Amino acid sequence: MKLTWKRITVHTTYPFRIARPGSSVKGDGTDVERTIAAIEHDGVIGYGEAAPTPYYNQNLDTVEDTLAKAGLMLGDDPEDIDGIIDRLLDQFDDHRAAVSAIDLALHDLLGKIRNKPVWDILGLNPADTPMTSMTIGIDRLDLLPEKVKQAFDFKILKIKVGTDADVETLTEIRRLAPKKLVRVDANCGWPADRIIECMQDILPFDLEFIEQPTTAKSYEAVKKAREQSPIPLIADEDSAKPSDVEKLVGVYDGINIKMAKCGGIREGIRMIKLARENNMQVMLGAMVETSLGISGGAHIASLVDYADLDGHLLLADDPYEGLIVREGKVLPGNGPGLGVTWKG
Repeated sequence: MKLTWKRITVHTTYPFRIARPGSSVKGDGTDVERTIAAIEHDGVIGYGEAAPTPYYNQNLDTVEDTLAKAGLMLGDDPEDIDGIIDRLLDQFDDHRAAVSAIDLALHDLLGKIRNKPVWDILGLNPADTPMTSMTIGIDRLDLLPEKVKQAFDFKILKIKVGTDADVETLTEIRRLAPKKLVRVDANCGWPADRIIECMQDILPFDLEFIEQPTTAKSYEAVKKAREQSPIPLIADEDSAKPSDVEKLVGVYDGINIKMAKCGGIREGIRMIKLARENNMQVMLGAMVETSLGISGGAHIASLVDYADLDGHLLLADDPYEGLIVREGKVLPGNGPGLGVTWKG
């Protein structure tokens, strides 16, 4: 199998900001750079997307350096996804964004060879997919009406918090969307010694759950907050790969899994199984990605409790098509593989 790649730049409709440093959205807050991997076997090509983030010490250069080495390790059996990913993670455990691109490309390739969508190969039913939330990043209060209007078709909003304006932001959100389900994501933004205080400030806004309230590995602080929280606490930055799950048992109520963090579909399913074995809730999220990157999560979203698969919907110029948005759900299509194609 032959592995090649290229860089692309896409742009968010609005500047996208979160509480912590290390976001992969650059420039004025709208530039998103990604690497597209392609794996060819007997004239059939599968595609995947790498969405690295500086928070995990990954960028396009580290992705492409990893891809150059990984291309020599693929072998010539597209059916051997488990064996290939095992080999790659043995060498590139800290470079899972690159491994994810290869995993997605292998699943896309296998689906095209078998002429089946990935969800069908995995024995899943997209009808069981939960509704996705639409994310509203940290921004000026006067821009919230326009952003809420853009999310009109979605019943769930995910609001980025973690600043001194949390209460003001949620007050405006509730004025604009009094009946919508609202979840919040602090992206490590609350100080560990103030989680309970910050949480109590926003609980009156009728929230579904709180995602990653403080910096990663602040286990004791989160555990104390969880004891006083009437709503679930969901790990995100704390939940990068399968080996993280056991550390979070008794600390968080659930985990957020992202293809680009964990290493793709194979590793995502492993994390789901580990979480279920420990009676934890599961959320499936994404970076700001094109439809190609989001498609990996869309094919396995029927396995989880919560979905936040709106990364491609935040783009002004998504170059791919094939995902379906229906009744607030982001669904995979029935085409072979990941079912996503380049618009051009």
